[in-house]
Amino acid sequence: MDSTERTTSKSEQKSRKFLKSLIWKHPQDLLLVIGTGVSAAVAPGIPALCSWRSCIEAVIEAANQLEVLHPGDVDEFRKKVAKDRDLLVVAHDLIRKMSPRTGDAKPNFFQDCLMEVFDNLEQHIQNPVLLQSILRLMERGTMVLTTNYDNLLEIFGQQQNKPMESLDLKDKDKVLQWAKGHIRYGVLHIHGLYTDPCGMVLDPSGYKDVTQDPEVMEALQNLYRTKSFLFVGCGETLRDQIFQALFLYTVKNKVDLEHYMLVLKENEDQFFKLQADMLLHGIKVVSYGDCFESFPEYIQDLTTQICKQRSPDADRVDSTTLLGTSCIDCAKRRLGESSSDQPKKARLTDNDTGEDASSL
Repeated sequence: MDSTERTTSKSEQKSRKFLKSLIWKHPQDLLLVIGTGVSAAVAPGIPALCSWRSCIEAVIEAANQLEVLHPGDVDEFRKKVAKDRDLLVVAHDLIRKMSPRTGDAKPNFFQDCLMEVFDNLEQHIQNPVLLQSILRLMERGTMVLTTNYDNLLEIFGQQQNKPMESLDLKDKDKVLQWAKGHIRYGVLHIHGLYTDPCGMVLDPSGYKDVTQDPEVMEALQNLYRTKSFLFVGCGETLRDQIFQALFLYTVKNKVDLEHYMLVLKENEDQFFKLQADMLLHGIKVVSYGDCFESFPEYIQDLTTQICKQRSPDADRVDSTTLLGTSCIDCAKRRLGESSSDQPKKARLTDNDTGEDASSL
């Protein structure tokens, strides 16, 4: 084996290492946050699914073809996408340009452009292994939310005879049921779904009713406190203003939490800097490998590890043996055991809880 082959083998071996604190989670203790990287891997034939930049570029082209933007505006937005790194701001400006100036986002051309861009999604599913892995976790109680406008997961799930349901933040009753775990195959689209213009959240003003509803906010933030969020295919999610308002900046004592983010390690220095920065938010950054092609197989292997059946003795292992007393304290805070007359013994297994596709 030459040096190149040894390097490749070492890289592949390292990409298959899993954190024990993650693979020992019960599926019902996890909440998957799905980003554009999942859609890009599943349907690579649709450029708009590959990244925020690709999606915005595709929407601009659709707007140009449908003649719902002035040619001058089309040129201006093309320039902004080419040079502006804050793509969320560009997206919000683009959306507003195709929406009524009254602030009512229901009748808008943006949705028409998305329907053009995402036409016949079911015909473009090429690599379903990722979706199959997500469904496997959902079967066992893992909750799913996404920042994506597409419904690839729901389409695939329906093909597998699962009662999939797309939810958005404007349906309070459904959101509360989902947050309580009553909709096993529900997928919460925090930006809405391209097929439903009434449920689309087009900019920060679009979710003001949600953030002002204490019942909904408490239900969502309680998930961030009691579940381990697993960010999959997410590059820009933590910069997303809606996600920040719902979870990231509204939940206190985040360093006590235990969330996970799977990323591509292209640059070692940038990876370890991100790792250090995210720990301040209670998020453990983990590399799935050094190439995007490793992503689907990594998720498949990770799902297999999480879903493995363990012996009853493993469930009775005391967390002090494995992680020390600090994790017990975190578990107690999450479960509110301090207010209980008979506190339960914390168990690790039950209670311990991009820009383009290549960078996700």
